[in-house]
Amino acid sequence: MRAVGVWVILIAVEFVHGVLRAVFLVPVVGDSRARQIGVFTGSVLILCVAYLLVGWLRAENTKSLIIVGALWLVVTVVFEFGFGHFVFGRSWQDLGSDYNIAHGGFLAIGMLVLAFSPVIGARLRR
Repeated sequence: MRAVGVWVILIAVEFVHGVLRAVFLVPVVGDSRARQIGVFTGSVLILCVAYLLVGWLRAENTKSLIIVGALWLVVTVVFEFGFGHFVFGRSWQDLGSDYNIAHGGFLAIGMLVLAFSPVIGARLRR
């Protein structure tokens, strides 16, 4: 349950990050470039949250931290696709393009950071 609680915090942070990106960055660099930049700034935010809250998770070993990261990855991808499609009306293809590195979609990199952020946060805290 603690892992889910931290995930809710992560999603809230990323939601605010997305709003700020849309308001301040998209008008300057365009949507595609803003999404690319956002992956890296979002990854930093995810690592900060993981660093700050990894101790509260009470994950006792690396295996537990990897399981937490895998949980965060799965629920985030489901949330991203569900919210993006059903709330924002984006097509499945458009949502998938955010993950296609060959076509400028860097979200797969962000998801890797998310998946390993509990392990990275724990190692940084030591």
